Amino acid sequence: MKERAIKKKLTPVLQGNDVASILAEVRRFPPQRVISTLMSGLYQTNERMKWNCVTVIGQVMDDLAQSNVEAARVIMRQILWNLNEESGGIGWGMPEAMGEIMAVNEQLANEYAHMLVSYMREENYLELPALQHGLLWGLGRLALVRPELLLKNNADGYMSLYLESPDKVVLGLASRNFGILKVKEAIPYIRGFVEIDQPVNLYQDGQLVATTVGALAKEALERLGEQST
Repeated sequence: MKERAIKKKLTPVLQGNDVASILAEVRRFPPQRVISTLMSGLYQTNERMKWNCVTVIGQVMDDLAQSNVEAARVIMRQILWNLNEESGGIGWGMPEAMGEIMAVNEQLANEYAHMLVSYMREENYLELPALQHGLLWGLGRLALVRPELLLKNNADGYMSLYLESPDKVVLGLASRNFGILKVKEAIPYIRGFVEIDQPVNLYQDGQLVATTVGALAKEALERLGEQST
């Protein structure tokens, strides 16, 4: 089946609510044949479809890396290219996909974690707040599974800049990450965010959870062994 036909078949499937069923359907096709469909799904304004694609691409890339790691590396480089200004695009969903892929596959994490961190550094800095939201989610996803990789690459140092962001969602997501990484130096900043009622839709455990910046700050403080008041 051609990729265009695969995309036509999978697009409605990717809008479903059962990720396990979606993954089973996607796995009926060779990994390299479905990647383009999943990548295009990362750009969707339909949040359910976007996050389904994030989750599924992590599993598909793990499948591919197990059988053909070089093919998986090619796709990782494609994701990096999509975040490059020279690509002519914006790279919506790419940091989230990177974080998910590396949370699932250890080898790709060891090889590419430093690149995810690099999007907080001056040479690769992501200017758009919406991309920063995705980057911080991706870093958080990886932090939950492989915190040592982020700390090894000084992610906590670079991420400290986000604690002074004018974007409230950035403050919440950064706080959450510092909590996951157990970085106590961030506590004085995080305490200042607990009263912020800015809504945040956080994707975790296969579900979109409605929360707030303040709730994320409180959760981070709890992780750090601190009281929020």
